[in-house]
Amino acid sequence: MSGEARKIRLIMDLRRSGVTDTRVLSAIERVSRDLFVPEPFLDQAYENTALPIGQGQTVSQPLVVALMTQALELGDRMKVLEIGTGSGYQAAVLAKLCRRVYTVERYKALLAEAERRFRTLQVHNITAIAGDGSRGWPEQAPFDRILVTAAAERMPSALFDQLAEGGVMVLPMGCQGAEQEVQRVRKRDGKAEVERLFPVRFVPLVAGDLPE
Repeated sequence: MSGEARKIRLIMDLRRSGVTDTRVLSAIERVSRDLFVPEPFLDQAYENTALPIGQGQTVSQPLVVALMTQALELGDRMKVLEIGTGSGYQAAVLAKLCRRVYTVERYKALLAEAERRFRTLQVHNITAIAGDGSRGWPEQAPFDRILVTAAAERMPSALFDQLAEGGVMVLPMGCQGAEQEVQRVRKRDGKAEVERLFPVRFVPLVAGDLPE
């Protein structure tokens, strides 16, 4: 089966699994996941599965990327913060749907690879830095939307503080090895309104000094 046919099959799978936002489906169709996957796993690039990318990290399952992106309710003028750049795949999808993506990654080797992919794809509305994702990016706050791609045991207060009034944050909550779920947090009058969305399994959100 050709790469294009596999991609079409994946989009149909996503539709059947509850991804109804046509803008999100279009963004996923237009971002070549095979460019974000290490060579040994290229034949699985359009399978609906998470794949390893090094440093103990993964490129998320396409269904999880699509559902979390859909949950953000993105508009094309929005400014979005992503915590956990990883391979850069999720950021590239977000970049198709909003004005600007700011993304923070703690592993410098992964960040360098992701930035190289953004240049190759000529994606110009993503700004990436190495940093402690739990602290967010206060210099660029506030953000209309925040997406966290690692599981926190409790909502990171620094990230909620950087969310604009009326903004939405989507993040996995729970301990590693235990039940985790994606939650959508809306900021109304400075308070958090939390919706529980669907179960997931993510690597933990790590705070503290960056690895060398």
